[in-house]
Amino acid sequence: MGEPGEKTPPAGAAPGAAEKPAEPAAAPRFVESSGEPDLPPEVLGQRICDFGLRIEGSPLEAVLERFKKELEARGPAKLKPVFYLSDEWGVPESTVAIGIPFYLADERLRKVQRVKGGRVEGLNREDILRYLRHELGHVVNYAFRLHEGEEWTRVFGAMSRPYLDEYRSVPFHPDFVRHLPGQYAQKHPDDDWAETFAVWMTPRLDWRAMYADAPGALRKLELCDRLMAELRDREPPVTAVELLGQAAELQMTVQEFYQDAPPDGLPLPRSLDGELRSVFSSGAEAAGGPEAVRLGSGATLLRRQRASLVDAVYHYTGCDPALLEPLLDHLAARAKELELGYPLAARDEVLVHTATLLTTLAMNYLYRGSFFAR
Repeated sequence: MGEPGEKTPPAGAAPGAAEKPAEPAAAPRFVESSGEPDLPPEVLGQRICDFGLRIEGSPLEAVLERFKKELEARGPAKLKPVFYLSDEWGVPESTVAIGIPFYLADERLRKVQRVKGGRVEGLNREDILRYLRHELGHVVNYAFRLHEGEEWTRVFGAMSRPYLDEYRSVPFHPDFVRHLPGQYAQKHPDDDWAETFAVWMTPRLDWRAMYADAPGALRKLELCDRLMAELRDREPPVTAVELLGQAAELQMTVQEFYQDAPPDGLPLPRSLDGELRSVFSSGAEAAGGPEAVRLGSGATLLRRQRASLVDAVYHYTGCDPALLEPLLDHLAARAKELELGYPLAARDEVLVHTATLLTTLAMNYLYRGSFFAR
């Protein structure tokens, strides 16, 4: 018998062999890094007005030169819109000024927008042109007071209709064109016109063929085509310019501009752990079982793909990114807490399941006012 406190080796063990203490279960070992982008503190801490942002000499200059040629070829010849850097895309009502997000004038700020803002409205030259065509539609509407016309109101609706940030859209509705993401034409008559105009203005786009089986949308495009022919050489009665939210006047720092402000009363789901486990287990099945050794972190995957997932779900459902972003952040936090991983070879499968889950929750919110049915 051994000394007090000494454990007796199990039967069959070599003489003098001591029993090893049980090792704690190891956490999943994920092979990829977090991939968190590095944002320079000197950029985040600088006031927006101190960047000296200008369209001239920035990546926007060449895009605007091309856009002006489009306007000369297709738009009213005597319309002269004014372009300026602002806190967001927009046209102040009853003006001909087009505000362009300031971050598109500086690659450092574009990176900050991608990380902190989630969505870059103007990912590349073609995407910026899409937004410019939409905003020019607003300018044409205001400059020529189209919304006061009886036929315009009959086809697009009354401008006096309330303008709501949250709106319920019907994907692929035959009465509306599809140009910007989020079924934007269904938001308000003003946006319906702007989206219709943008489709009409897009070079080399055969809109008659594209919307041949959508009589409501085609009717709007035909009206736009006729109005633009009538306005081709007409002087616009409205030429006012108002520069709202000018970048040169934004005295907040970049960090302050992106300060998190969660939406009031957002009913975030608290019981999605089962669905999350299902999402990542589907990846294990696709890869041939859980014994696959090269695991990725579920939380890291959701964070890395946050912007792409939000963009895709917003594009097809119209669910506000301000709702989708905290939802996805919640899922990433739970995936980290639960230490959920997936075989790297099954990444595509996991992303398909994630996008489907988010789309289902988004449609619940749009039609029931909550991510979960009540």
